[in-house]
Amino acid sequence: MKIPFSRPSIGEEEIAEVVACLRSGWITTGPRTAQFERDFGAAVQAPHALAVTSATAGLHLAMMALRLAPGDEVITTPITWPATVNTIVLCGATPVLVDVEPETLNLDARLVEAKLSARTRAIVPVHYTGQPCDLDALGALTRARGLRLIEDAAHAIGAEYRGRPIGAIGDAAVFSFHPIKNITTGEGGMVTTADDALARAMRLLRFHGVERDAWKAYGGGQLPLYDVTAPGLKYNLTDIQSAIGIHQLRKLAALNAERERLARRYDDALARIPELRPLGRAPYPHRHAHHLYIVRLQLERLTIDRNRFLAAVLDAGVGLGLHFTAVHELTYYRDRLGDLRAALPVATDASRRICSLPLFPGLSDAEQDRVVDVLEQTVHAHRR
Repeated sequence: MKIPFSRPSIGEEEIAEVVACLRSGWITTGPRTAQFERDFGAAVQAPHALAVTSATAGLHLAMMALRLAPGDEVITTPITWPATVNTIVLCGATPVLVDVEPETLNLDARLVEAKLSARTRAIVPVHYTGQPCDLDALGALTRARGLRLIEDAAHAIGAEYRGRPIGAIGDAAVFSFHPIKNITTGEGGMVTTADDALARAMRLLRFHGVERDAWKAYGGGQLPLYDVTAPGLKYNLTDIQSAIGIHQLRKLAALNAERERLARRYDDALARIPELRPLGRAPYPHRHAHHLYIVRLQLERLTIDRNRFLAAVLDAGVGLGLHFTAVHELTYYRDRLGDLRAALPVATDASRRICSLPLFPGLSDAEQDRVVDVLEQTVHAHRR
């Protein structure tokens, strides 16, 4: 029995909506995307929601809207997918990596202030695994210095911080709808903001710098005239994808509840395997989106390293993930930023220990029990 790392939860409602979209004759950005944006904005209590081709695209738009220039600095975490840092570099700025909290692996707000400089323009925390960062502490730093707080919320749809949904707290938040995420549109993302000027800039940059959306011009009876006021990109989400997203969003609460149930089962089961230590929980009030379930291998208790452990579990038919190799360990950033291993001890250590377990609605209790059995057998075979 092979157990995948992830499997999307697509129902008949999504399929029927896609078919209706195809039959409508309007398949690119149009009325379904507009509805998805309205629904998403309402769900996270954000006045503006912009559907985009990916969370990477959303981060790129947010960085571009800040008008970053060479010499500018953006503070972020080393425990993230490269997109978070790539988009900073692609806008000409320099990423400044700050270490993470030992238990949550979220950006350590206590260490950020020491890295602020006259060149700092923004802080980009990542709500790692779906657990919110300390937004009060980070927000206090940005407000005091006139900086921007751009949340990488790729893991965090449905998460809450002190009773407020992620998506309506910082200057902007960026979500992902990749197939392994809590909801999916195949590929896609969303940027939310309460800042009218930031929304206007990102909307312009999302579609070539053209002032009006194509569907309004061609579908709304207006003359097909346009103007370009800034060089933009093509990051608009299609109605085919939004057709899926409309119904996925309606299922979010139920899908996240199942993720939470499965996470609790892992918590209970892994208590008997001390060689595998799950992440801790933040002390402030929050709701975890449980996008990922991460364990840290206690390598001192094992005779193999993390990579060989991954290989053994994969060979046994259980899909594991790696989220993530720390950014400063990647060749490009090691060459660009220098050797930061000593300066980022928590992230460096975590990068060699962490792996991600299967966690998705549709994972049966029997499959999850099988995952735990394989983990336990692998540990037993390589225990010191």
